[in-house]
Amino acid sequence: MFEVRTDLAVEENERLRKQNVSAHGVSVDEEKCEDGNITVTTVRIETENAVRAMGKPKGTYITLEAPELAEETDGYHRGISEKLAELLRRLIPEEKQNRSILVAGLGNRSVTPDALGPRVADQLCITRHILKEYGSLAYGNEGVQPLSAIVPGVMAQTGMETREILSGVVRQVKPECLIAIDALAARSLKRLCRTIQISDTGISPGSGVGNHRHSITEQTLGIPVIAVGIPTVVEAATIIQDFMSECLGELPERDCMPQLLSLQLNQMFVTSKDIDAQIRQMSYTVSEGINAAFCGR
Repeated sequence: MFEVRTDLAVEENERLRKQNVSAHGVSVDEEKCEDGNITVTTVRIETENAVRAMGKPKGTYITLEAPELAEETDGYHRGISEKLAELLRRLIPEEKQNRSILVAGLGNRSVTPDALGPRVADQLCITRHILKEYGSLAYGNEGVQPLSAIVPGVMAQTGMETREILSGVVRQVKPECLIAIDALAARSLKRLCRTIQISDTGISPGSGVGNHRHSITEQTLGIPVIAVGIPTVVEAATIIQDFMSECLGELPERDCMPQLLSLQLNQMFVTSKDIDAQIRQMSYTVSEGINAAFCGR
């Protein structure tokens, strides 16, 4: 059976609805922000039946959809950053708030569609070392939390699993929470570089492109893990599906997809031609959301 990959819980929920599959234990809430141009959809997976149907761990998945996320519109992006900050604070356990936060910028800096995590880490307001040395008076703001960041690279660069690196850092730095930033894969072109997913379930680096690595979760690290990701690639099969759906009015059967794709296309992931500019804009927006949530900026 052929299935186009996606990291987005909202897309898995849409797939189940189209197939008329009832997944007990999945709840969905949708809200429109005041300006009407940002939509927030919350998918909660609450039972084992829902886990099997959705193919994702139990937890909360919040999807922030902003059509102009990759565009250079300052006022609009401030609204996205402020909403992202609100959602991040919502997912941090109450007993862990106002504590030390570690941000991990996952991905390969040398591969542009995978560089979101490192680029976000580059633009963060790092405060842990200042607060450790001078205390909260250094910033004149009691709301500033100790924030540190690491870019662990990928296994091909380090020879180590990302989880191995983060486990060592967590033992030494002792943060109360980890925020993992990573590039994702989407099933729909309309969500490419236009969607931010925030979840409290952790992350499996490389899963969106079929390169599964060891999971980074609360169970493996011992602290809450909040995952923040933006889809920057889609499978080639997505283009065929979108074309047949929009132009022909029907979706191809999953059994037919291998015949519609050559072997080479079946292994191909596609991104935007201006992905470098989009990564630059999106990484700034995400970093400003994190700075607003934990650094009082």
